[in-house]
Amino acid sequence: MGLGASRRTALVTGAAGFLGSHLTDRLLAEGFEVVGIDSLMTGDLTNLERAGRDPHFHFQLGDVREPIHVYAEVVFNLACPASPIHYQSDPYATLTSSVLGALRLVELARGRKCTIVHASTSEVYGDPSVHPQPESYWGHVNPIGERSCYDEGKRCAETLLTDARRRWGVDARIVRIFNTYGPRMAFDDGRVISNFVVQALRKQSLTIFGDGKQSRSFCYVDDLIDGLVAMIRPAEIDGPVNLGNPTEFTIAELAQQVISLTGDGSDLVRAPLPADDPRQRKPDITRARALLGFDPKVDLATGLGRTIADFRARLDARAGG
Repeated sequence: MGLGASRRTALVTGAAGFLGSHLTDRLLAEGFEVVGIDSLMTGDLTNLERAGRDPHFHFQLGDVREPIHVYAEVVFNLACPASPIHYQSDPYATLTSSVLGALRLVELARGRKCTIVHASTSEVYGDPSVHPQPESYWGHVNPIGERSCYDEGKRCAETLLTDARRRWGVDARIVRIFNTYGPRMAFDDGRVISNFVVQALRKQSLTIFGDGKQSRSFCYVDDLIDGLVAMIRPAEIDGPVNLGNPTEFTIAELAQQVISLTGDGSDLVRAPLPADDPRQRKPDITRARALLGFDPKVDLATGLGRTIADFRARLDARAGG
């Protein structure tokens, strides 16, 4: 690959995904040599157009469930479908990507002594009975529901990485990512922001599941990437770290913001709430602030404006193509 000797090398699994591609761009900007692996199960190579023009980026088509033969000092593991539509379309692939992927990374780290930053999820908290959710909360999760392939897959990966740290001293750092949004989100991923933005730009009714009073906290992608990169800076981090924006909105409030920012006169339609859908989701980021200096800066209106502009440009390009 002709990797530069003076640069630290980072491996990003799931590099062609929404978060993986933004992380890849940031690492390249910070002077890393970056190897990106993606099976393209849900990733999109167009997300890597900017990275692909950088000679310090090297892409490999591969599956994180298979042995990894890449040297890297730092590994960011983002390889798993992360939206309900995607992860429920092939539950077996979703669960095995989480669990076998974590196993492969432990094998890599034991042999090469690298640092692993593993992207877990706020879904490990399930439909929480504690609000906001601190890392000490064990969660309220259905182990056999429609979302379980993702929720329990991520929980099992956390167990595996934590035991590898205890047993072999593997430097595994776990990030629990809360709702994140921004440019490059897939149009059809089933997430609430992408759903609303696409519907508004297509002048369709916005679909609200349930009564719209359920709440979420939305973190703009640039802020989230700040936190991910900061995870490699402390000499040691033991235990999970929440990353997200603690400002809370109801789904109905989000819908009104999208309608206002798109300048569209869309109305709202109601649909039944999906099974095991959490009523509340809000991170306690006390630990991230103390360990990483993490403090999200982009407010929802600003982030939505940037996201809407990106979606509009991509939808126009698709229509024109």
